[in-house]
Amino acid sequence: MNIFLWIIQILLAAHTIMGAAWKFTNSEDTLASLQAIPHNVWLSLIIFEFLCSLCLILPAFKKQLAMLAPVGAVGVGMEMLFFSGVLIFSDNPNYGQMIYWLIVFIVCALIAYGRIVMKPTNAESIV
Repeated sequence: MNIFLWIIQILLAAHTIMGAAWKFTNSEDTLASLQAIPHNVWLSLIIFEFLCSLCLILPAFKKQLAMLAPVGAVGVGMEMLFFSGVLIFSDNPNYGQMIYWLIVFIVCALIAYGRIVMKPTNAESIV
């Protein structure tokens, strides 16, 4: 289970970094459903996503940072719920985007659950 969690953590971190890069090169006006987000919040999401990605990856290098993985997963998950909420109240909702964000939220919840509740044993740990 630990190896599976690491694989999806790395994939989520890559997804989040790509999202931060996309936000850096595009404005919130690119998607009609996200136009309600103020520009300063949009820019701060870039930093937030970068920090969440670091939280997902750093425990691979130092065991003492193991609690950062669920923190990063919860952070990305909350961002996905935020985007879903903005979409619901937008003038031009595209529910395909919301399904995507909710799937990413479920992946985040799986990582957080696996790292907090299931806690892999030392024999199973690769870190």
